[in-house]
Amino acid sequence: MIASLRGIATQVGLDRVVVEVGGVGLLVHTTPAAAAATRTGNEVTLATSLVVREDSLTLYGFPSAGEREMFETVQTVSGVGPRLALAMLSVLSAQALRQAIATSDLATLTKVPGVGRKGAERIALELRDKVAADAAGQETSPAVGAGAKEQVAEALAGLGWSAKAAADAVDTVLAGDAAPEDVAGLLRAALRELGR
Repeated sequence: MIASLRGIATQVGLDRVVVEVGGVGLLVHTTPAAAAATRTGNEVTLATSLVVREDSLTLYGFPSAGEREMFETVQTVSGVGPRLALAMLSVLSAQALRQAIATSDLATLTKVPGVGRKGAERIALELRDKVAADAAGQETSPAVGAGAKEQVAEALAGLGWSAKAAADAVDTVLAGDAAPEDVAGLLRAALRELGR
């Protein structure tokens, strides 16, 4: 099991990063917020989860071990694979997902593309006892800096929204009274805005 990676980001996409470790470039699938916080040429450290299939080895990476644990936990539910688990962490922070599961907040869980009401009920039922929603487990995320607006708009466009709709949603969030303090928060708020 590859538990973590530290190396130079040689390529950054909307939902993936290539990290060079010891001369080998490893493709790591990640959330749009984590990819947006990564800069080509900079060192990056990711907590990783290796998914082994009959025909592939796929590496998923997260800024913290808490996100990786949540990614692995939700996959214990029947019908939840790595792509859906990654989608959950793209829409919700690990803490928000933990809270939604612990309180059986089906409205929050169904905001994730690919999770319907029955799926949300199954996730909440199977994981409620495993997941403790404690404030101490909150994740930290990179602060919003110059260029964050463009990064988040690009990530939203990569998830299927038009460039104009994505940019408008980010502008609306940033113009609000309680603008997010980090890139992940900005992405989640923009997703909520687009979901209205």
